Amino acid sequence: MTIKNSIHPSSVVEEGAKIGQGVRIGPFCHISADAMIGDGVELVSHVSVMGATTIGASTKVYPMATLGAPPQNTKHKGGRTTLVIGANCTIREGVTMHVGTDTSRGETTVGDNGNFLAYAHIAHDCVVGNNATFANGATLGGHCEVGNNVYIGGLSAVHQFVRVGDNAFLGGCSAFVGDVIPYAIAVGNRASLRGLNIIGLKRAGLPRAEIYLLRKAYRTIFDRSRTVAENVELAKAEFASSPTAMKIIDFISSRGKRHYAVPSLRGGDGDDVDDED
Repeated sequence: MTIKNSIHPSSVVEEGAKIGQGVRIGPFCHISADAMIGDGVELVSHVSVMGATTIGASTKVYPMATLGAPPQNTKHKGGRTTLVIGANCTIREGVTMHVGTDTSRGETTVGDNGNFLAYAHIAHDCVVGNNATFANGATLGGHCEVGNNVYIGGLSAVHQFVRVGDNAFLGGCSAFVGDVIPYAIAVGNRASLRGLNIIGLKRAGLPRAEIYLLRKAYRTIFDRSRTVAENVELAKAEFASSPTAMKIIDFISSRGKRHYAVPSLRGGDGDDVDDED
């Protein structure tokens, strides 16, 4: 059965735009000819969908959001690049997401079930995983890679090319200039690790025994008596049976020599306060 669309007469949908079923487009929206709007999407009002932008099914976009604007990158030569947004996302007021650059990967990708609060920004060529939460004003520079189940606090900025691992929690009003390992809590200017995201791991159903091994691996990797490279080699042997520990080890090992957020001197082994395990 075909579900009718609702398009307010003040909105402009350019010829060539592909609109799914059950789409609701409120007042004063503008949809480009190269856009694809999935089934059940709602554009509340005053939304601009520019360029080759795809919005996944059941996503809701609030006023003044701009999706698919050209990248803020002087190397971009104006070629066709894309923005792909997953299904069931919430995109609040004033959020901006840009297409990729024609001198890089050419696509900005946002996963399913994201929650992007007011004035969050996702720059060109970024990859954002599923179940991301960006609080108000959270910002990604270009070429960032953000894993699944990541939370970025309000008014925080992630520097271009930085990676953030799965299940990481990035505190508010912080600046992230180095990669953040999976499962970590990081905060500060410039941000340092403050332990593991134990509450998030429990909510994800990770067994206590695995959390215990993960804590041991974290302390091994960031033991200040040796270099991180030496510690990683030790951890590979000791924690090979732990898939969560190996995710951190593989994250650090996979890209060669990079800058990483590390525990602060004040934090010691980490101040993830939930120690009931």
